[in-house]
Amino acid sequence: MQQYVEKLIDLIEPDTNQIYNLTVEEARRLLLEQPADAIRGVEGSFAFIGRSGKTVRMARSLDRPMRYFLAKRQEGPVLIVASRIDTIYRWLKSEGLEGQFHPSYTRMVPAHHLVEIQLVGCPDPDPVYTRFFTPELGTLPPDLDRIGEAYVAALTEEISQWLSRVPLDAPVGVCFSGGIDSGSVFLAAYHVMQKRGMNLSRLKAFVLDLGNGPDVQQARAFLDALGLGLFLETVETDASALDAQKTIRIVEDYKALDIESATMALALCHGIRERYPDWRYLLDGDGGDENLKDYPIEENPELTIRSVVHNRLLYQEGWGVGKIKHSLTYSGGLSRSYTRTYAPAHHFSFLGFSPYTRPNVVAVAEAIPFIQLTDYSVERLYELKGEIVSRGVAKLTGMKMPVFPKRRFQHGALPEDTLRRKLPFREAEYRKQFLSLYQ
Repeated sequence: MQQYVEKLIDLIEPDTNQIYNLTVEEARRLLLEQPADAIRGVEGSFAFIGRSGKTVRMARSLDRPMRYFLAKRQEGPVLIVASRIDTIYRWLKSEGLEGQFHPSYTRMVPAHHLVEIQLVGCPDPDPVYTRFFTPELGTLPPDLDRIGEAYVAALTEEISQWLSRVPLDAPVGVCFSGGIDSGSVFLAAYHVMQKRGMNLSRLKAFVLDLGNGPDVQQARAFLDALGLGLFLETVETDASALDAQKTIRIVEDYKALDIESATMALALCHGIRERYPDWRYLLDGDGGDENLKDYPIEENPELTIRSVVHNRLLYQEGWGVGKIKHSLTYSGGLSRSYTRTYAPAHHFSFLGFSPYTRPNVVAVAEAIPFIQLTDYSVERLYELKGEIVSRGVAKLTGMKMPVFPKRRFQHGALPEDTLRRKLPFREAEYRKQFLSLYQ
């Protein structure tokens, strides 16, 4: 009688886990032996797996992808886990199992959830999701000064912890536009480094210039207003090199706005890498819009002001695990779209970090009493982000942060009409291009 053998193939690169307070092995034991909410205590960026018999458990932080695929063999099932879809496909191909593959059959571990799956091959097992991060809603008083202080204090603490693990002689770059998110990240990093007596010549603010984009002027105005213009470095790139098809292959998605943003991130990372072959550490502000609900509601027919302020972690997780509109292949919200930031940085061998994705920062954002502060006014909601962050920066650093109107990353690097000529495709076309990679 043939022995039934289950296999787990872990293709997550070990050095991509940046856990502050535990070893990866300790984190795996915690994953297997403790209740799900214990994962909330894991500090840093992580994607890890634990196995006990036929039971496999997986969890990841918001700032990185983690995917899995269950293949069938005569001798038993095999679960392949990786950061990327193409990594899973290549392994299946090496084993002669590619005939079972389709990209839509892969599954994303949703952020903030422990996923448990049984290694059985027939019938296919259903994963079990258990939330490990459940921030309380609206618990802060409706005082913008106190809210700003709490929010930026959490941001600053995350940057401080991250800088403690960066080699003292390593340069640190901030992907910078002069907007609220990248601006606050830069000022918090500058403040921490100055306070701790670190060499400030290690710090740079990199702004992408594809030709006549408004971000360069905004970035310069932001830093000049604070007497910090010497930290700005413009990264010029030829807009003719923008390639949505390459972006789709690297990001492994097809959402139009994310492909546009990721195309700009690739251009910036490529420019920095060409200029500085050994640079490793990059900060960015991705997640700041999601935390303070700063997206144009009128552009999404599914949203209302009530749905935005009443649904926990809506922009971070989409409509939620187990709901009809939750994608098993991609997850939802920032849990899905963070590949627009992670994949370009990883592709060019940078260690990227956004403090706005950390649970302690997200928890403060969720505690903001948005209903009281806005009384369901969309206009008031849009005003809050600049007020909260600028007040917090002033309180924590003593600097008066300039606040400019919101603009998407891709619209700042290149005028919007020029962008539309360079990247004219719609989501349906991007989807076709992605699926063509596996035909």
